[in-house]
Amino acid sequence: MQKDKKMKQLDWENLGFSYIKTDYRFISHYKEGQWDEGSLTTDNKLHISEGSPALHYGQQCFEGMKAYRTKDGSINLFRPYENARRMKQSCERLLMPSYPEEDFVDAVKKVVKANEDWIPPYGSGSSLYIRPFVIGVGDNIGIKAAEEYIFSIFVIPVGSYFKGGLQPSNFIVSTYDRAAPRGTGAAKVGGNYAASLLPGKEAKERQFSDAVYLDPATQTKIEEVGAANFFGITHDDEFITPKSPSILNSITKRSLMWLAENRLGLTVKEGDVYIDELDQFKEAGACGTAAIVAPIGGLQVGKDFHVFYSEKEVGPVTMQLYNELVGIQFGDVKAPEGWIVKVD
Repeated sequence: MQKDKKMKQLDWENLGFSYIKTDYRFISHYKEGQWDEGSLTTDNKLHISEGSPALHYGQQCFEGMKAYRTKDGSINLFRPYENARRMKQSCERLLMPSYPEEDFVDAVKKVVKANEDWIPPYGSGSSLYIRPFVIGVGDNIGIKAAEEYIFSIFVIPVGSYFKGGLQPSNFIVSTYDRAAPRGTGAAKVGGNYAASLLPGKEAKERQFSDAVYLDPATQTKIEEVGAANFFGITHDDEFITPKSPSILNSITKRSLMWLAENRLGLTVKEGDVYIDELDQFKEAGACGTAAIVAPIGGLQVGKDFHVFYSEKEVGPVTMQLYNELVGIQFGDVKAPEGWIVKVD
């Protein structure tokens, strides 16, 4: 495969998180009750009906995952079957046909392999971001599920979330709700993210990294941090993270929970995290695909500002969790069975 000239000009160690047109993407169409075999294409434009339910009624979902170049030059996928299962759950919530899990992983492998020249080198701190998505398409205007769908995957090289190393940032509790009780908060659908744009913008205008959302029913419990999950480390070395039907089932969070218990020896709990009980935490962070782990320095709650470990330094437990997880992803730390899938 001939390398694109633009690829040669990339500064691998200083990549941001922005769209870059890579060589190939995968696309499959669902018609008359079944998915076709799908194929790779160089066309990065979708051709859909103006009546597509994805455009008018938000019938769409997506995933976020990464491929990593290891020290020996091989390519790691991190828990891709979990992404396949979560997309299945999102599709079911929006009455969309799910793409078969094994075929999902195979399609991811094909796209990553076809764009191998775009995978950042080991040691750069960068990775290949993978975006699978499903959208409802076809000629439609009534409020109903589509009869046709598109499943597609594209990839882009992205840099390390933290320039200059892992560092804490400050957040502010939002007065907006991210998702409704018993709504679509647990599904990875675009509407959840659209709802977060305004509070996120207002948080940044006040010099905070993003907004923290409370439970929509009582406004007393932490649910999510921007587009990520919250976790806290108590003074008794417990790893605590919120549990709610409105929270996205984070693969990164569940991985950290396992590592906290099995590698660091912490007690792990999922449950209510009340906004007026922040003093129980000596460290706090957000976690997700993009940042992996984002240490929370301080949290603005109304007129009060609560500092966890430090606004300038990362807490030792948070740092251990980050190093353990990133080490697994890049192949430097032994992975639990089934966590790493190789791209041949």
